[in-house]
Amino acid sequence: MIVDLSEVETARQLHLVLKRAFGFPPMYGMNWDAYWDAITGLVELPDEITFTGWARLAEKLPRDAEILRELMDDYLAEPYAAFHAHKRITFE
Repeated sequence: MIVDLSEVETARQLHLVLKRAFGFPPMYGMNWDAYWDAITGLVELPDEITFTGWARLAEKLPRDAEILRELMDDYLAEPYAAFHAHKRITFE
């Protein structure tokens, strides 16, 4: 799956893109706590995710880009590693 972040201008837009891309439920809270809850308990993320437009996102929303990368790193790390060993996430 490719998640294009190149047109994101605001944190709200970022969460809308993530919600649509990953099929989060209508109740998704549009914040990083809700994102974590969604990816660890509400939806199954695809085996391969490529976030494109990463440099632009990091320039426009540096803190949100940092948080997203940290959450995805945590998602792939212990204690979840056994469940996600086959998953691959890239930032381009």
